[in-house]
Amino acid sequence: MKKLFILLSLLFISACGSTAEIDSNMSRDIVDLSAKNQHGEQVDVKEEMKGDYWVANMIFTSCTTVCPPMTSNMSRLQDQIEQEGLDIRLASFSIDPSTDDVKTLKQFADKYNPDYGNWSFYTGYPFEEIKELSIKSFQSPVQKLENSDQYAHATGFFLVTPEGKVIKNYEGTNSEAMETIMSDLKKIKGAS
Repeated sequence: MKKLFILLSLLFISACGSTAEIDSNMSRDIVDLSAKNQHGEQVDVKEEMKGDYWVANMIFTSCTTVCPPMTSNMSRLQDQIEQEGLDIRLASFSIDPSTDDVKTLKQFADKYNPDYGNWSFYTGYPFEEIKELSIKSFQSPVQKLENSDQYAHATGFFLVTPEGKVIKNYEGTNSEAMETIMSDLKKIKGAS
């Protein structure tokens, strides 16, 4: 009877998909961060995302280089997730919270037709806190460029588990990487 229970448990686990089915290239915990979302609501990001797989990136609204294509790719990813019927959340963190207040961030976000039910945009924290999140959780330094309003930052999309562990980094400026992300999301969610 015990062997039958173990066998059934293994079958159930394999049918649901798991992170073991993807090639992980990271293993970092998400640090705690209190933030305001695009609606001005104060949230604990880690707690808000708990229990869900999610994909995160780092942006800022006055970015003149990588942020617009990254946000466009995230929008494309959102559409593909919806088409596949997957329960995956998305999170975009502003690395320029002094410029990106809630109103500015939402105006930027609205251009990409987000479904705010599953895609959150975060701001409202000190720069040092988002810098810490980027370094400790995503292994990516953030730096304000001298004599400029621009920042050097990660262009990755980061896959985070329901337990708050960052397990994979994808190239967020590469539209073809969205196919890789979708393939991985289908594997972990048990889709075919």
